[in-house]
Amino acid sequence: MTDARTLGEMTPALRALRLLAAEYSHLPAPFVHLSPVDAARLELSLHDVDLTSDTFAVFEVWREALGIAPDSVIFRVQGNGRTRVLRAEGTFGGVEVALTAYADAPAADTTAVGGAA
Repeated sequence: MTDARTLGEMTPALRALRLLAAEYSHLPAPFVHLSPVDAARLELSLHDVDLTSDTFAVFEVWREALGIAPDSVIFRVQGNGRTRVLRAEGTFGGVEVALTAYADAPAADTTAVGGAA
């Protein structure tokens, strides 16, 4: 933790964000979080990207672009089973990067076994 006090002290994370914008401007935009508490960390999150894209597929594209290993991905469910979450961490442009994707869980199948009503 670096506990930056000025915008200039956040240069490592800002530089990594600039590299992302230059290299991957064609990818769907994630939410970006930078904090002066840790100037060497960049957090990217994807929230139901749009109605035509699978948020987890977009997560995979970003994970590959960032060079984060597939085996570092963690899956969990939150919100009483209503939200699926993928999370992975790695390094890009000299800073720690956390990539998180949130997607609605599919509705539970309520069809009775054997087609009985």
